[in-house]
Parts: sequence; C-alpha cells; structure tokens
Amino acid sequence: MVALYIFWVSLFIVLYTYIGYGIIIFLLSKVKKHPITEAGENYDWPATTLVIAAYNEEGFIEEKIKNTLALDYPAGKLSILIVTDGSTDNTASLVAKHSEIKHYHSDERKGKIHAVNRIMKFVETPTVIFCDANTYLNKESIKNIMRHYQDPSVGGVAGEKRIFKKEEDNASGAGEGMYWKYESFLKRKDSEVYSVVGAAGELFSVRTNLFEQPGENIIIEDFYISLKITMKGYRFVYEPDAYATETASASVSEEWKRKVRISAGGFQAIVKLKALLNPVKYGLLSFQYVSHRVLRWTLAPLALLLILVSNIILAWNGSVFYSFILVMQIVFYTVAFIGHLNQDKKIAIKGFFVPYYFTVMNVSVYAGFMRYLKGSQSAIWEKAKRAEA
Repeated sequence: MVALYIFWVSLFIVLYTYIGYGIIIFLLSKVKKHPITEAGENYDWPATTLVIAAYNEEGFIEEKIKNTLALDYPAGKLSILIVTDGSTDNTASLVAKHSEIKHYHSDERKGKIHAVNRIMKFVETPTVIFCDANTYLNKESIKNIMRHYQDPSVGGVAGEKRIFKKEEDNASGAGEGMYWKYESFLKRKDSEVYSVVGAAGELFSVRTNLFEQPGENIIIEDFYISLKITMKGYRFVYEPDAYATETASASVSEEWKRKVRISAGGFQAIVKLKALLNPVKYGLLSFQYVSHRVLRWTLAPLALLLILVSNIILAWNGSVFYSFILVMQIVFYTVAFIGHLNQDKKIAIKGFFVPYYFTVMNVSVYAGFMRYLKGSQSAIWEKAKRAEA
C-alpha cells in the first residue's frame, strides 16, 4: 500500500508539473486575459537604455554591435551601454571603437551581476533593457518591449528566447529548442493570466526605479530581479515579438554545466524568495510560481525517481498493469540512454533526443542541489560553448 500511494502521488506531481499546469494555465487564459497594450501611430516613444554585459566575446561582439545599431527605435531615444569587465581578449578594444556606444570596463572580474550593479548608476532613462552579448535581437524588439510601459501596472517585460534552428541537430540543440518552445508557451499564458514568473537573461526589461540590486552571490540574477518586482505588486509581462536568438549549447556537457548552475540558483532563489510561497499574501502569483518553477526544482525530479522505484515493487507483485507501466518506463530510459550514446551526432528526427534531454534536465537538479548545499556554485558565470550557426 505504501508503494501504491507513493507511485500515484509521484505520478500526479510529474504529470501536473510538466503537462497539467500547462493545461490549467491555458484554460485560465481563456477566462481571464489581460488586454494587450498597443502603441498608436503618434505615440511618443520614451527614452530607454540597452545594457549588454560582455565577457570574452571578441568572436561575436562586432556582429552584436552591428545588430544592436540596426534596431528600430527613434534616433536619440535609445542609449546603448556595454560593460566588458574582466575580459582578457580583445572584446573591450573592439567595443571602444564605437563612439556611439557608452563603454565601461574594469580589468577585475567579479561576475555579471557585479558588472551590472556597478554601471546601473549611469542609467538615466525610466526603463532599462538587458540582453546577452551572444544573441541577435529582432529589429522591432525594443518597440515591442517599450509599448507595454504605457500600462502603469507593468513593472517589467520579458522577451522570448529562441534557439537557432538547424535541419539536423545534436542532442543539445534538439532538446533545448523543444524545451524553449514549450517554456515560451507557458510564459505567454502566465502573462495573459497575470504575470511571468521569472525572466530569462537573454532579453528582459524593467522600470529603472524598481531595479533592486541583487547581492553579488545571487546565481540567477535575471530570475531574482524579475520576481522581486512582481513581489512589489507589479506585473511582468511576456512579449514574444521581442526575441533574442542564439545557437544551442555546443554539446550536452556544455548544456549540463548551464543546467546545474541554474538548478543551484533555483534552490538559492526558493530560499531567498520564500515569502512567495505564501498564497494568502501573493495569491495567483504564488500559484504560478510554485506550479511553473518550484515543482521543477524540487518535487518533480524526486518524484521521477520514486515512480521508478515504486513501480518496480508493484510490478514485482505480479500486476499486469504496473508491469506494463514499468516496461514503458524502461523503454523511455532506454531511448534516453541511446540518446546519450549518440548525443554529439546530427540527427534530423529531433524528437529522438527528447527523452535524453528531459532526463539530463532532471538529473541536473540533483547535481545543482548538491552544489547549493556545499555552497560551491559561484555567481561568476562560466560561459557555455555555443554551437556554430
């Protein structure tokens, strides 16, 4: 009976986390939907600042600058600020060639959030937009972000992260691309119902006066910054037509480093933002936060292990039904193992790598938890190698 209880409770947690919440938030968006803020033809676009933190990006920074200078926004209304702290290659000298860009550099490397905190005092506009140095922004991205600030209840805007598509992908490219498609769907529905629960650092924006400097030990500062704003009673809206495109991680081992870091940061954030677990105070925001984020970093990975163990016990007692479920699990993890053996091969059938990517994603939570307990995860970012475009 204990194994039976554990099996069904664990199965419910996994199904709710990865499927059920998506269905519920989709249905809620049909009932309760915030209106979309549009900009009229005569709208006076406000001034804003685009902040780019770049570390050792000499191979890409000139393309990034070219992409940034081509963004569609009224002349004189967009300030571009690039900080290159700690870079040991030619990134700083390449940025310095562009007089139209405000450039800040320190030889000392203390991490991305230290660099951002250091230069935020130079931002003079009512809003600020952050984006990564290794991404391309679509031409209309700034306008599509800024139009939302006509609504005083909006404290920030999250752009969409997109993975550059290839005809054939390795395990990392295929898995990461499919993951972000589903994640983007959830964020869109979260925003329609109430608010996004955590922005991605590839592209997001906040009202400057709401920016609260994270401590320099914060691991996933984009997540922390955006949720601190929602805790003040502001919405964080999602704008899929403002997107940052980048290539996938070069390999699963590179993606693993990123996932473990995010998982360690997730546990840190849950502790530091523990007030958000109180539905009495935060209501719908708490429901979204727990369903979309907390369960993925806590109960869901544990439940996957408990499902397998309890299923073996139930099948051992001769149940045909539980034996069938166990066979399905074995098939799933066998496909995942085959994906592991072929992780660096280019395969056109991208769905083949889904079981492997899903398994790696959940196992990384265990590794991230251990790093969090040991305090061994540095806030200084370690660049993950990206695949060639």
